[in-house]
Amino acid sequence: MNIILLGPPGAGKGTQAHHLVQSRDMIQLSTGDMLRAAKDSGSEMGRIVADVMARGDLVTDDIVIGLIREQLQGAQKGGFIFDGFPRTLAQADALADLLEETGETLDAVIELRVDDEALVERITARSTCGGCGEVYNDITKPWPADGKCAKCGSTDVKRRADDNEDALRNRLMEYYKKTSPLIGYYYAHGQLTSVDGLAEIDAVQAAIAEALDK
Repeated sequence: MNIILLGPPGAGKGTQAHHLVQSRDMIQLSTGDMLRAAKDSGSEMGRIVADVMARGDLVTDDIVIGLIREQLQGAQKGGFIFDGFPRTLAQADALADLLEETGETLDAVIELRVDDEALVERITARSTCGGCGEVYNDITKPWPADGKCAKCGSTDVKRRADDNEDALRNRLMEYYKKTSPLIGYYYAHGQLTSVDGLAEIDAVQAAIAEALDK
């Protein structure tokens, strides 16, 4: 089973992808992770990626599709989760062509639907433990009163520099300009299922599982 996770920054795509990797033995194809791995691999594609990144140029769609092709030709396990790709209609068409070429199918597209104002409130309150990566939230899961991470005991609290309201609203605007048209695209193809991305994590997991098990 191959799926796409859609949703704006901070909607929880990474969290849900990680759960699917653990629960269904799927392989998460994150554009950023693939580029970093390719850069360090020493392969022909890796050398191309390293050269583009060294020049500070944007990685082309053809390069990303090439990296995905390499992954599709490797271990299948429980299928693939496309996380962070496609981002545009042109990329969606390119991915559809690649899947057809490799004999693969796209089985589901899950949209994590969110309310912008609630998302901004949730993300700007987010912090992580510098020791183990445990995620905290000033509103729903505040940092322990004793100043130590409940999971590892670290006192290192980290907040992303772009987890502020202005930066987040800019990222949301970019998403709606470039990526949100994909919702209509996949709806027209009969592949889209929308779930409440602001529900409790377990509830989101259950909704996704229900959509995948239809």
